[in-house]
Amino acid sequence: MSDNFRLTPAPGVKRAALLMPTVALAVVLGGCASSATKGEPHPEDPWEGFNRKVFVFNDVLDRYALRPVAKGYRTITPEPVEDSVGNFFSNLGEIRTVLNSLLQGKGENASRATSRLLINTTAGVGGLFDVAKKMDIRQEKEDFGQTLATWGWTDSRYLVLPFLGPSTLRDATGLPADIAAYPVTYVDDDKTRIALGALNLIDQRASLLDQEDLIQGDRYRFMRDAYLQNRAFKISDGELGDDPFAADDFDFDDADFDDADFDDANVDDADPGDDNAAD
Repeated sequence: MSDNFRLTPAPGVKRAALLMPTVALAVVLGGCASSATKGEPHPEDPWEGFNRKVFVFNDVLDRYALRPVAKGYRTITPEPVEDSVGNFFSNLGEIRTVLNSLLQGKGENASRATSRLLINTTAGVGGLFDVAKKMDIRQEKEDFGQTLATWGWTDSRYLVLPFLGPSTLRDATGLPADIAAYPVTYVDDDKTRIALGALNLIDQRASLLDQEDLIQGDRYRFMRDAYLQNRAFKISDGELGDDPFAADDFDFDDADFDDADFDDANVDDADPGDDNAAD
């Protein structure tokens, strides 16, 4: 069975896509599940039955462990400190972006990510401050799931992973390479490595607490559509498709329209906006 399904964006999920900045956040909003109804099957989600069960498992994990800890972290952590923690882990991710940008042939983005890494690691005190952003050097993350899509694996089945949450078969395949490209993986001391990973997850979960109200209706479907929409947006580098009316060679064929369609005679004289019209 081929892994070739086309994403059909659902209404209202474009804004929700902003809730999913990284795969690591999957357990965050994957855990926001409640009881849900299945409804009509979607071609991009042929494993919905299995995915919903994993989604509920992640819900228990988030509801009774991750979310309360994230709320406590938000309460006791000053906002500048929380921002610095997020900047630190984001800076480490620039290495992954550099590698994947090169693999995708995006030299400009590889150069920009390298600049961000060097500037923030030095002037930003180890990445605690996003100095590059103040210099208008913007971040554009790339991962191995996006690289596989660039290499031809454009459409993939939706898959909810235990503990990791929303993904696709393609993105899950690229996950080991993403882990291998992350510097924390190579921290020798086990306790330090685990502590850094936990802090990263808690910080990202805390950053989404204020956005949970955006989730509406069937939470499973809402989060699935948000994730797929977000991934499609990233893979296409924000390209939403060509606008035929914006093209220079757009041909406005007068033959397709009847002059009568625009004839003033066709306008009702009794237009409510006309002062002379009858009541």
